[in-house]
Amino acid sequence: MTIRIIHSQDADFFEICHRIRHRGRNIDPSVLETVSLIVSEVERRGDEALFEYTATYDGNPIDADTVEVGAAECDAAVNTIDASLREVLSVAVERLERYHRRQRETSWMNDDEPDVEIGQMITPLERVGIYAPGGLAPYPSTVLMAAVPARIAGVQEVVLATPGRKGMIHPLILAAARMAGVGRVFQIGGAQAVAALAFGTASVPRVDKIVGPGNIYVATAKKIVFGSVGIDMIAGPSEIVVIADETANPDYVAADLLSQAEHDAMASAVLITPSPVLARQTARSVEDQCARLPRSSIAARSLTDYGAIIITNTLEEAADIASDIAPEHLELMVGEPKTLLGRVRNAGAVFLGHHTPEAVGDYLAGSNHILPTGGTARFASPLGVYDFVKRTSVVSFAEPALRRYGDMIAAFAAAEGLDAHGRSVTIRCKGPDR
Repeated sequence: MTIRIIHSQDADFFEICHRIRHRGRNIDPSVLETVSLIVSEVERRGDEALFEYTATYDGNPIDADTVEVGAAECDAAVNTIDASLREVLSVAVERLERYHRRQRETSWMNDDEPDVEIGQMITPLERVGIYAPGGLAPYPSTVLMAAVPARIAGVQEVVLATPGRKGMIHPLILAAARMAGVGRVFQIGGAQAVAALAFGTASVPRVDKIVGPGNIYVATAKKIVFGSVGIDMIAGPSEIVVIADETANPDYVAADLLSQAEHDAMASAVLITPSPVLARQTARSVEDQCARLPRSSIAARSLTDYGAIIITNTLEEAADIASDIAPEHLELMVGEPKTLLGRVRNAGAVFLGHHTPEAVGDYLAGSNHILPTGGTARFASPLGVYDFVKRTSVVSFAEPALRRYGDMIAAFAAAEGLDAHGRSVTIRCKGPDR
């Protein structure tokens, strides 16, 4: 495995960047067809279809009595897991709470104009569904990242959907759910879980919003049900961009690139540096470290297909290229990271300095690791408390205020050809026009 080294002035530079940015955007027609059928069948047949698909795709036969995990089992899981892991989860919850409390918004009313009050009412969503992947390994961190801000936002009920295996969910998932404030847990996964949360079944309650990452089937299902239910984002393959200068340790840089490459073959890991020496050293270290990873074949394919080391003329150029990529994770492994931070326009999360690997944000920093991917950091943000509330405009005009602005409102309405709009104002100001 050899990660490609290119220069920002190379003829194929833009083609390579385009390939990295656009990976995973096209949905296989067969996947779309399969997911569309699953979603429509769960909407139409409810539990019957949900249980059928769960048995087929997850190999987990469930029914109305077993689809939901009991509260006692969740409580027991907290005491079942290793004490050191329980402490890790506890610390993660505390740090997430501390960070996300600062995101809370409050309702407000402005009455600085006579006879006019105008403001905004902040209302938490009533019920939210979290999807947590349940493939070969458990991801309790995903549960914490979604559930903690929902609880801090004031969501009345948080439910979790995650695939079960042989009628069981990994104790780490159940413990994380209980410690983060999840109310109900369902052992369902895939597109059928998304559909059940979106439309509701006899066993699974309908939610107002679905959050959390998943595979291509989950992402496609979220795209299909959006509109019937809110979603956080369409999560794509994981990605990291590292900007580094001559002060960086190439072994650290290589380790951080591999931390994303090991996710899956569609993940992307890119180093951008003005140092040709660092570029070559990092490439060698990537190859050496990759060979020793348990998931080396996955990481190697990711780096071959969607990895790159880009040599630039300056750090400022590196920051501009990174902003054009708009990565999920951006590390600034440079001598003065805060100075370069001001040059960054687009990124899901930024990690400063030589001792802040992206993995810190994945687990214990307190910031959220559910981040925009695939260049959507140009317009999207990390999951936060603000994703679990609604903002409602509140307006109050007393009669003197309506008379003050009535002619303007009526003129505006007339310009748009909406006479009844205007009359709803003039009838109050001037009486009926008979």
